[in-house]
Amino acid sequence: MIAAIKPAGTKTRGLLAYLYGRGTHDEHFDPHVVAGFAMLGMPDPGRDENATLTELGRYLDEPVSLRNGEFGKPVTDHVWHCPVRAAPEDRYLSDAEWGEIAQRIVQAAGIAPAGDDLGCRWIAVRHAGDHIHILATTVREDGRRPKLHDSGLRVGNACREIEKDYGLRRLKKGDRTAARRPTQAEMHKAERLGWDQPSPEWLQDRIRAAIPHVTGAEEFIAYLEAEGIEVQVRRGPSGDLLGYAVGRPGDVNEAGEQIYHPGSKISPDLSLPKIKARLESSRPEEHPTARRNHPSTPWHQAADALDTLHTDLADDTYAQAQITALGELIEATAQKAPIHLRTELRFAAKAFARAQRSQIRTEDRAAHALRRAARDIVHTATGPDGSALAALVAALVWAAIVAGRWHEAKNHAHQTDAARQAVQHLQTAADRALAPTLAELTARLPREEARRVLASDVRAAVPDHAERILGDPAWPALATVLADAEAHGHRPHQLLKEATAQRELTTARQPARVLITRIQHTGRNPVPNRRAEAARRRSTTAGAVSTQQTHNGQLPSVTTTPTEQPHRQRR
Repeated sequence: MIAAIKPAGTKTRGLLAYLYGRGTHDEHFDPHVVAGFAMLGMPDPGRDENATLTELGRYLDEPVSLRNGEFGKPVTDHVWHCPVRAAPEDRYLSDAEWGEIAQRIVQAAGIAPAGDDLGCRWIAVRHAGDHIHILATTVREDGRRPKLHDSGLRVGNACREIEKDYGLRRLKKGDRTAARRPTQAEMHKAERLGWDQPSPEWLQDRIRAAIPHVTGAEEFIAYLEAEGIEVQVRRGPSGDLLGYAVGRPGDVNEAGEQIYHPGSKISPDLSLPKIKARLESSRPEEHPTARRNHPSTPWHQAADALDTLHTDLADDTYAQAQITALGELIEATAQKAPIHLRTELRFAAKAFARAQRSQIRTEDRAAHALRRAARDIVHTATGPDGSALAALVAALVWAAIVAGRWHEAKNHAHQTDAARQAVQHLQTAADRALAPTLAELTARLPREEARRVLASDVRAAVPDHAERILGDPAWPALATVLADAEAHGHRPHQLLKEATAQRELTTARQPARVLITRIQHTGRNPVPNRRAEAARRRSTTAGAVSTQQTHNGQLPSVTTTPTEQPHRQRR
């Protein structure tokens, strides 16, 4: 059951005309009052042929008129309107049941508190089988205004109790993180103009698409303008950017003026302060040349950044920051992926948007690696090779699963569902991304004897999942991957253990496919040379000692390092 409180109105009689009218598509049948304030003597034009809408409007407006006559400043925003709709699969509710539901909602909202005879005047009008409209005038009988702060949250909680008591479809409690729903007027306008989306949804998609491309608020505004979006900014006396609103080209009011929507009204996480915090949170790298000299592509680097996601969720503020940046990485991947994957990835990004935000504040600096990876991807000039793309999308699947589990542990119901929806789209994209690689790998199977040895490695390294892996249709392709890695100096047994440590296989639909992407990703790195690494460490230690002695005015002497001394004693 959904109760959607509308913005305050000014004309009681005008809203009554709609409630008792035929509707924009002749969908209103038999409008009548099912509940209301002091029902005795209340005129109902739906049941009394002598009653009029004007008479009913005056009855509801009486406290407003009395207050306006006594005080200098008149009340104008006094019309409270709340449609209440049952789910399509819910049972038919009688007039009496709808009346009881309306009573509970006005009590929860603060319109007519229980046991308070001086509450606001209200009525509930039913003109369709599946919903009612509650209309109230927000001046109490004693002339005071009702306390409606947080009324939406209270009404939502009341609806959850009503669903339980009446055996209706159970929805999840609101948490104030949802994006604003388009109004019926916005949806009808989009339909009339042939637009696929109402303006707020259209603008939200483009704002989210812009975020991975920019590094600051001013750059963000410039990017939106370059994309053809109408932007209105608010600046302080110093010229600092204080706020912004965006408009869809061609979306104008009756006077031909551009309609603007503040970012915070489009979605709670798209306000200017929150966007600035995300964009300006990246820390400078310790070694600026490190990534420039790294042989990996941005696609590989993004998968590397995701490898540590599951270990970074212990602190809530860090976890929420990582999940927010994960959404940006999914968006960036959708923008630069090949066309045959783009649709599913865009669906995943759109679904994951709700999982990106919760009531937990974020420590945005914790997510600089993921955010940097997203930025690198959208700015890369070349597309990914097949294995790099498959590895990244597979890593995104696991990251979204981890994010969903974290939200579930925190009882974030809406975010958990959003993450699960994103996982479904990402899994479809992952299957498509891996298909060419699977075909190529399967075409060059290792010999049967080599496959038997590799199967033994699987049983030794992953005993709990070995039979599922070996029975997976992708096992021949995995055998080829392991053989390739072994030819480059890797140990298959060790690669398998490392891969399963990064991504548990219990929830994997096709464990061999998961291992293929993991091993191709990690196996691309050269085999570590332990002797060379030990020599490098000794050299670094000796150099540090020499530098310190020189700094202290001493000449360096030939000495053993702490790591060498025990070795000599053993000999």
